[in-house]
Amino acid sequence: MKSSVWIEEIFEDFCGVKFKVERTLFSGKSEFQTVDVVETKGHGKMLLNDGLIMVTERDEFVYHDMISHVPLFVHPNPKSVLIIGGGDGGTAREVLRHSGLERIVQVEIDEMVVNACKEHIPSTACSYDNSKLELVIGDGVKFVKETKEKFDIILVDSTDPIGPAAPLFGPEFYKDIDNILSDDGIVVSQGESPFLLESVQKSMLKVLSEQFKVVKIYNFNNLTYPGGLWSFTFASKGLHPIQDFDPKRVDQSGLEFKYYNKELHTGTFAIPTFQQKNLEGLLKD
Repeated sequence: MKSSVWIEEIFEDFCGVKFKVERTLFSGKSEFQTVDVVETKGHGKMLLNDGLIMVTERDEFVYHDMISHVPLFVHPNPKSVLIIGGGDGGTAREVLRHSGLERIVQVEIDEMVVNACKEHIPSTACSYDNSKLELVIGDGVKFVKETKEKFDIILVDSTDPIGPAAPLFGPEFYKDIDNILSDDGIVVSQGESPFLLESVQKSMLKVLSEQFKVVKIYNFNNLTYPGGLWSFTFASKGLHPIQDFDPKRVDQSGLEFKYYNKELHTGTFAIPTFQQKNLEGLLKD
């Protein structure tokens, strides 16, 4: 029998989002967090970690397009990608569409998230069937500290800076990221909300600006995260997300996207004035 209940994600007691749930597909508690998959009336299947919305079938393509294709089309010849987090599989799915890549490693701390998405959200978790993807169940912070490999692109597909994701926002983590990036490497990270988490954005950009030559931030909109407008950070050892972007490569790739395109690639780095002022002195060319 289907239930008729609502779930809501509240941000600091003053705003939030609310969705009608038709049924619960999975509910569990790992050693790291609670994991739930529900089927909603208007947004399809939805993954929640500790009650926070991670993805919905209706708009997951926005996040996954923008975290992956932006850096992959800036780097002139990417061969290796490391994904930290991203247990729903959507980021790996988009990365795997780039046929020139030779090595793709994903490090996800919570196997329960992976398994729940494999069973209930195959539209994102289909990537786990691809033999080119090496999935490591483990701590991403530990992995980047200990690995001897170098990667052209690192994607930090993390939750908010609480619980198991908290160390993914600190200076020591990004020093280790710098050490394992190739000479022309790029790191893109989930960058929080410019409206609701201005202090976290400033903290992240400060850490990145002390470590990398080029530091930028770019925005995207979706339907499910509180505040609507969210960001990714972009940092590199020298590659610039606009100056080193060749739009012809997007055409030549033959790939089709639901959100990303070559015009949007350039425009997404044009951030609003209030965000410019908040991050003044922290962005680097």
